[in-house]
Amino acid sequence: MRELQIGERVPVEAGGEAVVNKELGRGGQGIVYQVRYRNREYALKWYFVSRIKNVEAFRNNLRRNIEEGAPEGGKQFIWPLYLTKQKKNGAFGYLMQLAPWGYDSFTDIYNGYKWEKPRRRGEPARKIQVRFSSLDVMITAAINIVKAFRALHLTGKSYQDLNDGGFFIDTKTGDVLVCDCDNVAPDGDNFGIGGMPGFMAPEVVRGTSMPNVLTDRYSLAVVLFKLFFRGDPLEGRKVLKCVVMTEENDLIHYGKDPVFIYDPVNDSNRPVRGVHDNVIRLWSIYPEFIREAFTMSFTYGIQEPNARLIEKNWIQMLIQLKLDIIHCGCGRVAFSSVFEQEGAHTLKCQLCQNTIYTLGVKDYELPLYMGANLFSCITDKGSDDSTTVTGTVIENRLKRGLFGIKNLSKKPWKAKFPDESWREVGPGKGVPIWKGLAIEFEPGLEAKILV
Repeated sequence: MRELQIGERVPVEAGGEAVVNKELGRGGQGIVYQVRYRNREYALKWYFVSRIKNVEAFRNNLRRNIEEGAPEGGKQFIWPLYLTKQKKNGAFGYLMQLAPWGYDSFTDIYNGYKWEKPRRRGEPARKIQVRFSSLDVMITAAINIVKAFRALHLTGKSYQDLNDGGFFIDTKTGDVLVCDCDNVAPDGDNFGIGGMPGFMAPEVVRGTSMPNVLTDRYSLAVVLFKLFFRGDPLEGRKVLKCVVMTEENDLIHYGKDPVFIYDPVNDSNRPVRGVHDNVIRLWSIYPEFIREAFTMSFTYGIQEPNARLIEKNWIQMLIQLKLDIIHCGCGRVAFSSVFEQEGAHTLKCQLCQNTIYTLGVKDYELPLYMGANLFSCITDKGSDDSTTVTGTVIENRLKRGLFGIKNLSKKPWKAKFPDESWREVGPGKGVPIWKGLAIEFEPGLEAKILV
């Protein structure tokens, strides 16, 4: 494939020409350029067509994706927008939006840093730290990743090449953009893409299955594991014995004999201190229900694709994980499992001795500490929105040490007060937190203090 030159004009099927400004990067499938088309800046992915198994079928699938558009309006996808005309040698590409400023690649987040190009000639590149602004934001990003793939799978399509290069994330808000969407295809179809080693489902590595929704779900679990634990779920002592990871070794450790590093019945591939320190440190920090989800994903879920967690289940667990974070008034930030149990559902901070009650609603348990937020997923039926705040825990301005829940939604609640009366709690109003508290957010949706 002849590389495009700066200033070269590339005809677009929709009419007009895209003018090449500069190269942005390159990978196994082709080169990405910044181009100007119809007075706007875009990214142009220009393919190594010799590496595409069936160029015509691949191109037709790409055209179909452009015509159908991205799932849910495309907010979470950098979706193909325009197809270029083919050159005489068959070369072509497609235009997509540029990743907006303020987003970092999953790869840089995983590594914890990125290199910033010199601002002036002769200056060295700068190593910039890349990290989430908070634990809450990281979990919000995880939820958004899962929601994006739920939206995609609901259209009857699979991503097929899910890996750490497929995301841009705003580390201040948790907003996610899924890129490299040119391999998306109707579930059951495949155009030669298998995936990236370490992310591919074992049956794809073995060659016994083509990528599909079920293999996407395996890859999704890998992405989430890497996001939370900063390590590979299948890379432990057994894999380290291989000095060089050849294709044959990849086939053994990721296809024929994959072993989860925390497999409860097989300890042959445990993480190694000095090599996998991130995983060793972080694994014990997360609540048991999250560890169990990953254990199931990389044990039974490896052998039985239909047993893999669906997106709905991941979202429910990740919302609970986000709700599980306690920002204690003394400055301590940790999951509730780290706090002392005073009762079945009541906690105490070992540092400041604060008592923390728990509110039960739907299938969630919400620790009620000062500043804790309620979200739409808590107060609205059928909602899994974990970003829109509908309530918050506040301290009474007149009675210090007396806490309550303030209604920040646009609709009235009903609440049980200490005198056992039920009263309306309108928007902007509050209800005191006490052991007998019950709140009806809407008919048929009631929350209670768990004791």
